[in-house]
Amino acid sequence: MLKAFAMAFRTPDLRKKILFTLSIMALFRFGSVVPTPGVSYVNVQECLKTADTGGLFGLINLFSGGALLQLSIFALGIMPYITSSIIVQLLTVVIPRFEALKKEGQSGTAKLTQYTRYLTIGLAILQSTGLIAVARIQGRIFANCSLPIIPDTSLLRVITMIIVMTAGTSVIMWLGELITDRGVGNGMSILIFTSISATFPGQLWSIKLQKGWFAFSFIMAVGVLIVAAVVFVEQSQRRIPVQYAKRQVGRQQYGGTSTYIPIKVNQAGVIPVIFASSLLYIPSLVVNFSGSQASWANWVSKNLISGDNFFYIGVYALLIVFFTYFYVAITFNPDEVAENMKKYGGFIPGIRAGRPTSEYLQYVLSRITAPGALYLSIVAIIPFIALILFQASQNFPFGGTSILIIVGVGLDTAKQIESQLQQRSYEGFLR
Repeated sequence: MLKAFAMAFRTPDLRKKILFTLSIMALFRFGSVVPTPGVSYVNVQECLKTADTGGLFGLINLFSGGALLQLSIFALGIMPYITSSIIVQLLTVVIPRFEALKKEGQSGTAKLTQYTRYLTIGLAILQSTGLIAVARIQGRIFANCSLPIIPDTSLLRVITMIIVMTAGTSVIMWLGELITDRGVGNGMSILIFTSISATFPGQLWSIKLQKGWFAFSFIMAVGVLIVAAVVFVEQSQRRIPVQYAKRQVGRQQYGGTSTYIPIKVNQAGVIPVIFASSLLYIPSLVVNFSGSQASWANWVSKNLISGDNFFYIGVYALLIVFFTYFYVAITFNPDEVAENMKKYGGFIPGIRAGRPTSEYLQYVLSRITAPGALYLSIVAIIPFIALILFQASQNFPFGGTSILIIVGVGLDTAKQIESQLQQRSYEGFLR
């Protein structure tokens, strides 16, 4: 493996791509600590020492690599782009125009990407406006800190901050596309990976300071096992064999080959966890902004805000299972796959082409999604189990959305580097 990495850096064009990717990652991290004009950096740092950084802001702060709660120029991070990408992907199911663009190939994909960019800018304006509106109120963004985060709340200053944060999101989107075009891996995924992994050293060191070396060593050992399990499941797939019949076109003979349809155990990726987390933060937002002291508000505060009770964990796990089936259903269409196979003369051995093939694919998909949904639920509730056992939910990095993204992006990037090594007759480092 180390030899393969050495070979990657000895290859001039591959070394150039890797160094370019690393330089963009460093630039992205630099922008995450540059404060937005008008923000009191000293007060922000004081609030970060004592305030509770959980809840919805904690989730978004995770994806921004800590930039959100520092209100830096990259405070919104990659979240507006992620949200707009999910929205456009969901709209391809309900809007015929988007579905037609998706089927047009490269030109249609380029048009959908353009729509995603426009929607990203719109969401960035809305999110930056909301963030600044919340940050103007003392004690709102940092629950236990009443220091003024934005001393000057004049209209001109607020508009300037909105423009700067929106421009920061545009720059992040551009940096991600640069990595995709000139670097290694998917640019947006690499930036998310950078944001989340940047918080790992601080979280691990915080565990050591709070719990000591024994707890730190135990958590590291558990973390290695969790990462190994996540890698195993992420690589697992059900391969459905497909046979293509031979066809004679003029003097040329086509088909007669065998291939397979790979259906991953975790077909939905990390999207169900994000959906479930976002939905569970809605009751908390309603209670916080309403300020109600009624019985329903007390019940919500007790059961649906903190992850230290089993009711919250159960609801969270059930939402992940639901969104896993929902997302797989809208992203994998058995009827479309069966129709394409029939069009090109493909069939599954022992299964008739057409509707029986579609029913068989639906049968396999529904059953392989069950362990995938269970796997996502278990990984997602690991931080809450750590909260109950070690009182270390906010500082436990080996679980939830973070570990799924880090392992997934790491595997994908490693595969891309390996494929480029194999194109140059070098042995890959995943073998």
